[in-house]
Amino acid sequence: MAEMLYQRDIYGKTLVELGRQDKNVVVLDADLSSSTRTALFAKEFPERFFNFGIAEQNMMAAAAGLASCGKTVFVSTFAVFATGRAWDQVRNSIAYNNFQVKIVATHAGITVGPDGASHQAIADIALMRVIPTMKVVVPCDAPQTREAILSAYRHSGPFYIRLGRPKFPTVEGKGEFVLGKAQILRDGFDATIIACGIMVFEALVAADELLKKGIQVRVINMHTLRPLDTQVILEAASRTKGIVVCEEHSVIGGLASAVDEVVSQSSNPVRLLRIGLKERFGQSGEPAELMKEYHLTSVDIVTAVLRLLER
Repeated sequence: MAEMLYQRDIYGKTLVELGRQDKNVVVLDADLSSSTRTALFAKEFPERFFNFGIAEQNMMAAAAGLASCGKTVFVSTFAVFATGRAWDQVRNSIAYNNFQVKIVATHAGITVGPDGASHQAIADIALMRVIPTMKVVVPCDAPQTREAILSAYRHSGPFYIRLGRPKFPTVEGKGEFVLGKAQILRDGFDATIIACGIMVFEALVAADELLKKGIQVRVINMHTLRPLDTQVILEAASRTKGIVVCEEHSVIGGLASAVDEVVSQSSNPVRLLRIGLKERFGQSGEPAELMKEYHLTSVDIVTAVLRLLER
């Protein structure tokens, strides 16, 4: 049984770790520090923590100002607010200047649950992926969250790191996190499943079920969407019969679009199926119920792979 951990717990603890190492690390939040876990940093370093209240646009502008003065800024709120409400400030104040601002947004996707459509970020990857200079990372579990935060600290320029609300199952055997380098978790030559975030574990469960049917699938954890590991995608297109892309996000503009952009221009334009939200907003419900309602479960991935191979 996979260990279940909160990504945001690890985020808060990693912030404290960085705060002890570097006095130029500062943290900003928008009245959600208990939820995002930046409260852990605030408790230990109150002079380097700033709560902006429900004023996300001001927070992003201030993050740019602090970065212009030599600070490494971690700024957090819910994903729907960080990317939608403050997009202009992220684009023009932070990314355009290539500032050291690391946007670590929690409560992404429909697994926010009962908070409903207004709080469920299903287009945040698309909004961030289109911005020049922005690096986009979607860790698959809590341990990888720590690696992603440390990587963002070490690398220059702005980052968008997408975290979920519920506990994530821990994925074993991932290997070292390298920015822009996908991880092949299973090898196979019948089909490829490319996933990010919570969908990585679902993909692995699906791979186990498919193996019982004699179908061997390659499972790729595409934790970095920008810069994208195009080589691993091209290899999948050339060595397997098709690709299923899985994301807790709209099928438009996110991981599936990124993979499709690579495959469609390759010499092996294989068939690609998308597991994600299709022309729908989210709604209130428990995470497991919503994953089933929006066809984001391992059962849905198995069905997609079988449909792919039928052709």
